[in-house]
Amino acid sequence: MRVILSGKQIDVTEAMRNSIDTKLSRLDKYFNEEVTAKVTASVFRNLHKIEVTLPVGKTIMRAEAVDTDLYNATDIVVDKLGRQIRKHKTKLMDRGNDTIRFENIEAYIPREEEKEEELHGKIVKRKRFGFRPMSEEEAILQMELLGHNFFVFTSAETDAITVIYKRKDGNYGILEPE
Repeated sequence: MRVILSGKQIDVTEAMRNSIDTKLSRLDKYFNEEVTAKVTASVFRNLHKIEVTLPVGKTIMRAEAVDTDLYNATDIVVDKLGRQIRKHKTKLMDRGNDTIRFENIEAYIPREEEKEEELHGKIVKRKRFGFRPMSEEEAILQMELLGHNFFVFTSAETDAITVIYKRKDGNYGILEPE
């Protein structure tokens, strides 16, 4: 696995790089071909955050963890990614994805509460509403007033349907069509 490591407000040392490479290499057994993992390490308020983005065929797997120790956070992220790979085994096989070695993934058996979730995972409500052009700031205000994590609106600048969402770090993100 090829690892691209970057640091935010932290100097990436050779020891950190070697440790993260070694821990992420545990996931190599799942892949038939070379995969590139994008890893971002950051520090805030004496907490270490590790974010890993792993493109697997047409799917992108992403995990993040926060811990007081960077190495513990790395272990948590690797465990999360392993669980994601096992969980999506069936979905990836149905799509004919050949970038994963399925013989190395043990069968995923959902717990009882997950089985109920799967059975009830259907569309239960549909809303229709008109879009009016507005600025990004106005959309943020509307989203906050509604108490939602995202808001769909027509951008006054581009006349395109746009989605604004609240990120985990408290900032906002925007999804726009190309």
